[in-house]
Amino acid sequence: MKHFFTLTGMRMRLTLRNKLFLFFGLIMPFGFFFVFAGFFAKGDPHAVRFLLGPVISLAVMGAFWGLSVALVSFREQGILRRFHVTPVTSADMLASSIVANYLLILPTIIVELLLAKFIFHVTGFGDLLSLFIMVTVGVISFGSMGLVIASVTNTMQETQVLNQLIWFVLIFLSGATFPFSELPKAAQAFGVFLPATYLVSGLQAAIFFSTPIWHLWTEILSLLGWAILTFFVAAQLFRWEPESKIPRKAKIWAAATALPFVLLGIWENHSGTILLQSKAALHAISNPTKPEPQTDTPSPSNEK
Repeated sequence: MKHFFTLTGMRMRLTLRNKLFLFFGLIMPFGFFFVFAGFFAKGDPHAVRFLLGPVISLAVMGAFWGLSVALVSFREQGILRRFHVTPVTSADMLASSIVANYLLILPTIIVELLLAKFIFHVTGFGDLLSLFIMVTVGVISFGSMGLVIASVTNTMQETQVLNQLIWFVLIFLSGATFPFSELPKAAQAFGVFLPATYLVSGLQAAIFFSTPIWHLWTEILSLLGWAILTFFVAAQLFRWEPESKIPRKAKIWAAATALPFVLLGIWENHSGTILLQSKAALHAISNPTKPEPQTDTPSPSNEK
């Protein structure tokens, strides 16, 4: 365990030297925070609280971008080759990467909450246990996705292109930038197949409706199961050397990690739970009478 903590510390120091990580881990989250809170919410504490779920989701989702570019950069620079001559396994390297990423992102989220409290006068952040667990599971799951991306791409340019394609799909079709209930029907039908949709929904429920953790089991279990699957695939495909060839079936394995959300999306298109939650949240923020935080996930009756 001592060696793991040492490796994690080294990963944190190396990551802090990566300019792309600093952008996606620090500059971008705070940029989104002030745009959402100052421009969209116009500084209204109730509206800022409504938007904190999507804002924190964007910071959490940035984990995949930072991890993927950092690992590919380390592989290109030969840094991973140096670790390979030590008794460090691929699982050790990947797990320490996720832990380091979590420890670097968590302060950013805490600062965002403090800014919301002291600058925009938000008086409560809902169920803090639900918020903490959703953030933790989210960082682990999206970080694991970043590990898979780093395993199936060869160069930094290729990684950047793939990251951008995934990023735009995640932020525009998940409810992170536009309320999910306001998206076109086709976008809603596709959005429920995205892990980001469940992250946004869970965080908004935890913060805005004070939903307890036992009512967020769908979001938590789906993201946690996805994290385990993506981590396993990333460990199998991990490459220490830049000259190492990608296995022929690597991209098939990578695509297979989407299977949990394919099944969940089919079920969600039938049940419509995410859509109902989004409508209830939008109704609450649009209602002149500002509601007290709820203790359960909103139901269709909240729309009346």
